[in-house]
Amino acid sequence: MLKKFKVCVVTGSRAEYGLLYYFLKELKIDKKIDLKLIVTGSHLSHKFGFTIKEIKKDKFKVDKEIKIISSSDTPYAISKSTALGLVGFGQTFKEIKPDLLVLLGDRYEILAAAISANFARIPIAHIHGGESTEGAFDETIRHSITKMSHLHFVSTKDYQKRVIQLGENPSTVHLVGGFGIDYIKKTKLLKINKVEKFLNTKFLYKNLIVTFHPVTYDINMSSAQIDNLLQALNNLKDTRIIFTGSNADTEGKIINIKIKKYVKKNKNSIFIMNMGSINYLSTLQFVDGIIGNSSSGLLEAPSFKIGTINIGDRQKGRVKAKSVINCNYEVSSISKALKKLYSKSFKRVLKNVRNPYDQNKFASKETLEVIKEKISSNMIKKKFYDIRF
Repeated sequence: MLKKFKVCVVTGSRAEYGLLYYFLKELKIDKKIDLKLIVTGSHLSHKFGFTIKEIKKDKFKVDKEIKIISSSDTPYAISKSTALGLVGFGQTFKEIKPDLLVLLGDRYEILAAAISANFARIPIAHIHGGESTEGAFDETIRHSITKMSHLHFVSTKDYQKRVIQLGENPSTVHLVGGFGIDYIKKTKLLKINKVEKFLNTKFLYKNLIVTFHPVTYDINMSSAQIDNLLQALNNLKDTRIIFTGSNADTEGKIINIKIKKYVKKNKNSIFIMNMGSINYLSTLQFVDGIIGNSSSGLLEAPSFKIGTINIGDRQKGRVKAKSVINCNYEVSSISKALKKLYSKSFKRVLKNVRNPYDQNKFASKETLEVIKEKISSNMIKKKFYDIRF
């Protein structure tokens, strides 16, 4: 009888699930893999759209639900959520006993899973390591998960070098590209009439998606930052502004409250808490750009040859395409970036832009093949790799 490897995958947010979607499909149909899916974080929160229903709609079996999100978004609440995650994952790993745990990214619920797996001596495969977001505590979380992991799947050569610099053996660090690129290439995106039906509105002459998250190292600054962004948007004419909800980080609540108030007063704007991957990416086909500080503006938007206005330090340190316009939180800086976005010279740049996260391969499939080749109980012991200068 064919031995199956028990591979456990954790998803805690809508954005991360979208990146994992095709990888989960590959795991589900592979005869050598027994997929175990753990759902946690904002997926189980009604405030964030209770997106576990989308996972089940996609016909993935959820093996365990771990509830950790509280109604608050304070530093204490996030510490408590992380602690609840440690308890929940510890119990779950005791029950499931996976051969390998797969984690993507840098959120606190993913950190809890990594710590619990480390204590349980379960090997970890980490996706999208080596990246840098200097304005958020995700930065330290991501690199911490890298040090607890045994296989690494990175999106660019720069990130591959950084993971090795952190002391990981080059033979364990695999350049596969961005997982979001798989979704763009493999999914039949919606046509404009279906996108407008989902949005319950029509596109105008100009159109923008706005996604703004807390900059978690900027304490008590989210309110002023979103105020400045909204003031800059006030100067736009004949523009459909599509806001998406902020995530479950500290001060995310105040951002969503201010956006909702803005939308009530501005008829050309709409707010959608959770668009879902296919609706979000389909919308990118018909907008002029993304404005805010979401990683999607750097990782996925360049594939659509649209501009990204990247505000502040949240994504500082990431590899960026030529389609990315950086600005600070001042109204004048954001307004200047908007003017550049619509300039003729910048539109010429967009025609030839290349997405640095597209490595001309399918990340999900390549990752699975490496996992099947490398998976072993001996993986748990690893040495620090010293770079010889």
